[in-house]
Formats: sequence, C-alpha cells, structure tokens
Amino acid sequence: MFALDSVPAVLAVTRNPFIVYSSNVMAMLGLRSLYFVLADALPRLRYLRPGLALILVFTGAKMLTARWFHAGAGVSALIIIVVLAMTISASALAGRRGGVFYG
Repeated sequence: MFALDSVPAVLAVTRNPFIVYSSNVMAMLGLRSLYFVLADALPRLRYLRPGLALILVFTGAKMLTARWFHAGAGVSALIIIVVLAMTISASALAGRRGGVFYG
C-alpha cells in the first residue's frame, strides 16, 4: 500500500507513464525486500519502540513550536539519525549483556 501511495507524488514530478509505472514497481520490490530484512531484525532491536516514540515526540514538538522556533531539515535529520543510532547501539549492548549478541 505504501508504494501505491507514492503514485500522486510521482505524477506531480512527471506525466511519463513509463517512469510512473517503473518507479512504483521498483518501490514495491524494494519494500518487499526491506520487509523481510526488518522482520528478521525486529526481535533484536528491543529499544526500537521507545526510540520511535521519541522521534514522534520530537516531530510533534517541532510542529507545535513551528511558529516560534524553526528547526531546519538538516537539524531534524541529524536528531532522527542520532536517536536511531542510540536505539540500535543500546539494543546491541543489551543483546551482549544477555549472553547473546546479534550483531
């Protein structure tokens, strides 16, 4: 469904039917592969949910304070990357302490 959701975005860029169809087919194939990678890695990432919750709180705070404070796209991307890196690192360290390392 996510790949089908991108059709209006592609149509906003181009009206060439070949590009629209081929980009959506590639998106579907890539998302299918990504699903299996994430399904395998998800049990190992025990701190992913709190990390995603923190990212959603940041996004909500950014939207609520947009009138007074403007965080650029680079700052937002950096915060998201740092939070994801911390959750992955914490999950890897927790896996090591538990006697099993999934790295």
